[in-house]
Amino acid sequence: MKTILKIMMLLSVALTYSQTTVTGKVTDASGQPLPGANVIVVGTSTGTISDFDGNYTLNTPQTPPFSLQASSVGFETSTKEVTSTNQTIDFKLSEGTSLDEVVISASRTPERVFESPVTVERFGLKEIKNTASAGFYDGLENLKGVDVNTNSLTFKSINTRGFATFANTRFMQLVDGMDNSTPALNFPIGNLVGMNETDVMSVEILPGAASALYGANAFNGILFMRSKNPFDFQGISGYHKQGITSQDAGGDNTYRDSGLRMAYKFSDYFAAKVNFGWLKGTDWVADNYQGKPGTGDTRASINYDGYNIYGDEVATNIRAASGGLGIIPDVVVSRTGYEERDLTNYNAESVKADWGLYFRPWANDFEIQYVGKVGSGSTIYQGTNRYALNGFTQQQHKIEIKNDNFFVRGYVVADKAGDSYDMVFTGININRAWKPDQQWFGQYIQTYAGATLSGATDAQAHAAARAVAETGRLEPGTPGFQSAFDRITNDPDFTSGSKFQDASKYYHADANYNFSHLWDVVDVQVGGSYRQYSLNSSGTIYTDYDGPIDYSEYGVYTQLQKEFDLGAEMKLKLTGSARYDKSEFFDGFVSPRISAGFTVNENHNIRASVQTGFRNPTTQDLFIGLDAGRAILVGSAPANLDRYVRNYPVSAAGQLGFGQPAQISQAGGSAYTNSYLASSVQAFAQSENPADLVIGNSALVTPEKITSAEVGYRGKLNTVVIDMSVYYNKYKDFISGEVVLAPLYGTVGDNGLSVAAIANGDFKTYQTYTNSEADVNSYGGSIGLSTKVFGNFDLGGSYTYTKQDFDQAAFPDFRTSFNTPTHKAKINFGNTDLFKNFGFNAAWRWNDNYFWQATFGDGNIPAYHTLDAQINYTVPSLKSIFKAGATNLLGEEYFTAIGTGSIGSMYYVSWTINNL
Repeated sequence: MKTILKIMMLLSVALTYSQTTVTGKVTDASGQPLPGANVIVVGTSTGTISDFDGNYTLNTPQTPPFSLQASSVGFETSTKEVTSTNQTIDFKLSEGTSLDEVVISASRTPERVFESPVTVERFGLKEIKNTASAGFYDGLENLKGVDVNTNSLTFKSINTRGFATFANTRFMQLVDGMDNSTPALNFPIGNLVGMNETDVMSVEILPGAASALYGANAFNGILFMRSKNPFDFQGISGYHKQGITSQDAGGDNTYRDSGLRMAYKFSDYFAAKVNFGWLKGTDWVADNYQGKPGTGDTRASINYDGYNIYGDEVATNIRAASGGLGIIPDVVVSRTGYEERDLTNYNAESVKADWGLYFRPWANDFEIQYVGKVGSGSTIYQGTNRYALNGFTQQQHKIEIKNDNFFVRGYVVADKAGDSYDMVFTGININRAWKPDQQWFGQYIQTYAGATLSGATDAQAHAAARAVAETGRLEPGTPGFQSAFDRITNDPDFTSGSKFQDASKYYHADANYNFSHLWDVVDVQVGGSYRQYSLNSSGTIYTDYDGPIDYSEYGVYTQLQKEFDLGAEMKLKLTGSARYDKSEFFDGFVSPRISAGFTVNENHNIRASVQTGFRNPTTQDLFIGLDAGRAILVGSAPANLDRYVRNYPVSAAGQLGFGQPAQISQAGGSAYTNSYLASSVQAFAQSENPADLVIGNSALVTPEKITSAEVGYRGKLNTVVIDMSVYYNKYKDFISGEVVLAPLYGTVGDNGLSVAAIANGDFKTYQTYTNSEADVNSYGGSIGLSTKVFGNFDLGGSYTYTKQDFDQAAFPDFRTSFNTPTHKAKINFGNTDLFKNFGFNAAWRWNDNYFWQATFGDGNIPAYHTLDAQINYTVPSLKSIFKAGATNLLGEEYFTAIGTGSIGSMYYVSWTINNL
């Protein structure tokens, strides 16, 4: 690599190239400078950004004449002709609309939002400055059609068009072209180790399937984040936010967030930048102590299993455990658990840094980049259980070569679990550390029998039994409890500990070439990608007991685009694309997309698109092997089925009545070859009729497919800007989980031994990864309106309708996890210049009630509304913006998923300096 760089530097000295330099200033109609305006060479991606004073300098190898275009959010685009090699061109932009802004994601080429062939949402420098949210990432929630599920203070999951979970493998997040999903979890963890606010250039969101250009994971949508290039943005900029979070359960706690960006252009050939960010606060405390759905249990119940109580998952039928003693009731009793607040300190922290070296050997658009990113954070993640991610780290390293017409990049993403642990198993194993389950239940049974013989009532006997069994319990805050906690959270064996180990990574390469500069007949792009996974959890997440699990996938694509001038101020843009993807485990799949955009009068655009897409089963769908307590999660890759093997005890009834050994070894593959559906076992428990048992035997998972159709309209009616769309998605082989029970002996359907195993409690519960036999469809639409009122006040709003079409009653064991409200409404109101240098913004959101379905727990999410607001003051002489704001200003706490902490309020002040 060093040799190559030396050769390039020698060539850059030996050769000379023609260079055109254009300088100037971008202002609004009143002459006020417009910082952050885009200035690009028309027909290319060569461009620059105006600085804090509106000044810009653009270098390009193109020789005049050519066209230069300036644009800024909220202003109309202006185009001027460059006629000489060193020219000064000033732009005065008239107030316009967001439709004039340029996006790249929709077609992998620069185009106005107005002309995009599909729905696209953009969040630029102006929106970042004026967001009423505490940070730019949180502000994305105010975009039309975007859902944000709050896992914790620093972990928010973005989604569009339904089927949302915190483990959102359906939605892709790219940072400067790099996938931001963690190798271990296979999905993004919000902005925990993402981008600093001062380095954000723009954010774009493509709702819906985009597999035709971006591959298998671009199923529900994509989030694109682009950072500032140090050739265009130099200097030192930074911010600091200080405030408090306020929650009923957690009280008032300090919140701070700081960021620093340093960039320097050493010459026309070399530039570099460094970013650093630190956020620290206290997470939202989770204190949902209701019993699990369908139980009606309270903390006084003998078989209580609360959402945020851990350790009470361990339960047994005390009559069966007693060997069938008639004096012992035929009921299930659970151990006493620990509250979540006893098992975590709720530290929410993010420390991240990134750096980039940018080399332009010929001082033109040809650029070589090396970018490195590393982040470490502490947060709460909710999956099958609740997990404390402590010191979780992720790093990325990228080398990219590009110019206006192509890019070739390769990067690696690696993570380490740090001191992360499963809070459910922490509670379970703290209990077992001071008293094993057999001893605890033995004392409970013995005490219950003695109390009953002494004349106690059933309730009195249960109370006495629990009091005796609880003797010696480790109480939170005591040295004994802390010692057990420390030992267990550092033990990766889940039979005695709860620590996660992981050092997984993936390697990715992709390339794209745009041939539009070579001919005018049609714009053609071709590209491809390759990825290799290396799963390395040391057997704590995946079945990688004997070393890393490696596998790969690749894809190639092409796109053709042509614009027709139909005269009478009418234009038609046609776009067609297709992508072929192949995983080493599955057959290849072709994803085509066809779209058309019809423009009338430059004020009205109608778009329509039809596309197919797919998503491969994730790393967890294929290779997980994890006892999560409630169920054993076993991936369905053929090689995975027999790797997860455990020994399980057999009941006394199974041993004495059916001649079974004291222990039986069972492989995870039993879930797919010898199991009953969980719902049918529940029916059997009620009726005791073996005919109610239904064979499960989940099919092995295959890729999921989607056919999506969308029609939309963008336009300007007088002063009102409208953007609306409707869509219909039809899924085939929908991937999700299915809960089954595998008997420890007997063969399902034998109407004999397997039935006895179920009746005796000799079975294991599994969650399998499979495809739905049922039709799963979804449909919806959204409309956004924005305008000026009372002179120069900005008013905008949106409404989104999202609906699932799936017969849950016919398939009770299959879970789609739609997790999306049918109705959502959002309103923004503000003024960037209420008076000189002073602005404000307020954002109100309302979500309808909806049903949350996830492995941790199901339940209804009540409707809620929330208001965020901020005021800001700009001091040009200090190049500073001061802001004071609040989120959830109304103080009405709400939650977006069952089991998470309720979202309280945040109050903050901030100082941002030298950030456009």
